[in-house]
Amino acid sequence: LVKPYERMNLEELKEAEDDFDEADRKAIELYRQQRLQEWKCLQRMQKYGELREICGAQYVKEVTNAPEDVWVIIHLYRSNIPMCLLVNEHLSLLARKFPEVKFLKAIVNSCIQNYCDRCLPTILVYKTREIKGRFIGVAECGGIDLKVEELEWKLAEVGAIETVLEKKPKKDIE
Repeated sequence: LVKPYERMNLEELKEAEDDFDEADRKAIELYRQQRLQEWKCLQRMQKYGELREICGAQYVKEVTNAPEDVWVIIHLYRSNIPMCLLVNEHLSLLARKFPEVKFLKAIVNSCIQNYCDRCLPTILVYKTREIKGRFIGVAECGGIDLKVEELEWKLAEVGAIETVLEKKPKKDIE
């Protein structure tokens, strides 16, 4: 049976509060506790939600020492390489779509000295302090015409995100 208070809004509940018996009060408190737990769980899952810039000094803290249950995706880039800018745009969109995943970017020289430009963009995927996936260079990252869905699929293949895409996005043939 649905109790009448389950259909009431907050104002109606306040007005009817004096008419509730002990069982009603317990049910409302239980429901409140359940909703609070759901909210806390959601807050824990959605703690990231953006592509954040870090420097080399923060790498160990943000990537290597990330919590064990968190996937970390880091893009090593140079701002003068167009493909790197495209990957940053796509990762920014994916960070909003998958807020439970930590998305980071770092200018490559701040992390690795003398890193070769032909190896950029470089995307590293970490979980539990281990590299679970790596995409090095334009070809491995998906090519100059990379679509956000293609990058999403690549990250889902290594397990970093749970995509709703049902099949691998196809490249347009020119």
